[in-house]
Amino acid sequence: MRVDPGQIFCLLGPNGAGKSTLVKVLMTVIRASRISGTMLGMPIGHKPTLRRIGYLPEHHRFPPFMTGEQALHFYGGLSGMRRHNRRMRIDAMLDLVGMSDWRKHRVGTFSKGMQQRIGLAQALLHDPELLLLDEPTDGVDPVGRREIRDLLIHLRNEGRSILVNSHILSELETICDQLAVVVKGRVSLEGTIDELTSGRRRWVVSYEGSGPEWTDEQIRQDGRATQVILPGASAENVQPVIDRIRSAGCVVTDVSEVRESLEDLFMRALELASDDDAGTPGGHKGTAT
Repeated sequence: MRVDPGQIFCLLGPNGAGKSTLVKVLMTVIRASRISGTMLGMPIGHKPTLRRIGYLPEHHRFPPFMTGEQALHFYGGLSGMRRHNRRMRIDAMLDLVGMSDWRKHRVGTFSKGMQQRIGLAQALLHDPELLLLDEPTDGVDPVGRREIRDLLIHLRNEGRSILVNSHILSELETICDQLAVVVKGRVSLEGTIDELTSGRRRWVVSYEGSGPEWTDEQIRQDGRATQVILPGASAENVQPVIDRIRSAGCVVTDVSEVRESLEDLFMRALELASDDDAGTPGGHKGTAT
């Protein structure tokens, strides 16, 4: 897998696929028996490089007796930031994640979503070049999720590289520049959403009325409306179909281009991995790269 500068890379996969394990390997929280690769141009495991990375673990725990501000001072100090720099960055980061009004409150009184926001502030505090976010919207309400998505887009526009590990597919579809689906420790699919769904786009024309005759493969009923399905068609190919429907005295109610959803893509990756396992004696033995 390759994550480029100024890119949000989404790591998807079912429970137990190895997503969090990979992130922990990159951060040297756990050691891999075999791995190759680089991070910010240096071999994985290079300790000084970790100072250039912001990390939000999946199950982070801040000392509950600390206030939000104290927690950020503590973790900023662990990353080697001077106190003067910490003060300025803490003010900016608390404002960025919407927690300025709670800075003097103890972390133990925070909701899960509020703790997640403090976790994001912690990951950004030392102005990292690369962000590794493990389930960043876990426990966050819908408003907070949208704010976090907007924040990630803002950080990407600043030129930061962001690797997001999440199982909430709807959260990723609007922000993902590139993705990889990991199944049983192996990459099943990788690329942009456009690349991975290019052969699975279709146009759907909905209309009401008796209309012209179509082959069974071309039509389906959706309530009162009849839908004409045009797999792989271009906008130009759709025009004669619309003309034909109107010529039959029918009313066109909707014309839309439909592509495979991220959920459909995810399920396809699982099927591909399952087919590969079925064709390989003993299944796959995963390798990390």
